Amino acid sequence: MALKTLMFFCLLVAAMALAAPMAEAQLGGLISGLLGLIKIQGTLFCTVDGNMGVNGSATPVFPNALVQLQCGGDVVSSSTTNGSGIFSILLDPLQFLLPSLLNNCNIIVKTPLSNCNATLPSIGGLVSSLQILGNTLVGLLSITNLGTTGFKLLPST
Repeated sequence: MALKTLMFFCLLVAAMALAAPMAEAQLGGLISGLLGLIKIQGTLFCTVDGNMGVNGSATPVFPNALVQLQCGGDVVSSSTTNGSGIFSILLDPLQFLLPSLLNNCNIIVKTPLSNCNATLPSIGGLVSSLQILGNTLVGLLSITNLGTTGFKLLPST
């Protein structure tokens, strides 16, 4: 009987040793899913379509512009471009599903274009849909990077 108990104990220890790496990997996957972010970022240029001009580096940026993430017509987050025209919006992936963001949400620029260049329209705004730029892994933190597909002028907002 003692031999059977010893044999059972050895098998139990061996099974636990084999199962531990699998459990750790599954737990790591769960933790990285919980420790994730969605980052929407881009640069807004002071042009009629908010995109970089043909000559690239000579295109001025649009600082201090109000940029909103709208989903289904509702503003769910907003940001202001910095002095270099860059905006960034961070989202919790537990509150926003990636397919929903890509299909139902847009980046809207509410600040009139005339604020950065008086020759541009003073009414209307810019709109762009979203696209996946890639993923970044920082330790256990997984960041899904999204960007704009290209802005278009909306005649009035």
